Amino acid sequence: MSKEVLKGLIELVSDEDIETIYKILVKFIPEEKPLPDEIEAIEEAKADTSPTIPHDAINWN
Repeated sequence: MSKEVLKGLIELVSDEDIETIYKILVKFIPEEKPLPDEIEAIEEAKADTSPTIPHDAINWN
């Protein structure tokens, strides 16, 4: 099957079903494994318990 045939089939999908088709197609795209420094940054962000300020609590004037 060529890409053109696949594109033609996608054109047949209704607008209501396009999100479902997208989610299925994305599952076939291989993910790249995160690098060690990326894993470290993710873990650091998860461990960050510093207090935050709600958006509504800021005086924007």
